[in-house]
Amino acid sequence: MHRGMWRLSGCLWLAFALHTAAAQEPEIENNWVRVLRVHLAPGERVARRPCPPSAVVYLTDVRERVTGDDGKAREVIRKAGETAYLEASSRSEENLSDRPMDAVVIELKPARIRSAPVKLDPVVLDPKHHIVDFENDRVRILRTILEPHVPSPVHEHPSYVVVYLTELHTTMKLADGRVVDNPRRPGEIAWRDRLEHQTENIGDHTAMEIQVELK
Repeated sequence: MHRGMWRLSGCLWLAFALHTAAAQEPEIENNWVRVLRVHLAPGERVARRPCPPSAVVYLTDVRERVTGDDGKAREVIRKAGETAYLEASSRSEENLSDRPMDAVVIELKPARIRSAPVKLDPVVLDPKHHIVDFENDRVRILRTILEPHVPSPVHEHPSYVVVYLTELHTTMKLADGRVVDNPRRPGEIAWRDRLEHQTENIGDHTAMEIQVELK
């Protein structure tokens, strides 16, 4: 349930959006989420800012110094592809690496979707390929592994944000019979309303994506 994630009070990169002089537009924004693509240069420091609860998907390795509400600094090291859920708080940070840090931050707004539970849960139907990184009363963070030419069972998701960790090319067969072609590059982001579908990786390599389902 906690594979590839960590919990820590605060929000990683709301401060980043303010730090970049409001020029950074969210890639997705609706009544429930605000999704930012974050980049911190080597050695860059971000002043402390208040932040909403957020889910984070790391696109690169991370090594940073983080100072939270208690005033204590700690070093945080994460790997590309890991995820986190961060409670509302405030924090400052400094990129200690000699490489840029990149991540996707899904900020949760106060409004709740409160979706009805799905009947065709991919975690129940196909636990080998749908792994829960984290779950609470706001989100479920799923790590989905797509092996080449292995169709998933028909399954459902509540409304969610998907972050593609690898290049992939899938087809999605929807409940109404339509088939959607879905080629993606690493780091791309998409919003999806509640959805029933069957997915197949039609590429020749195993692919991976993160789905942040809203509750």
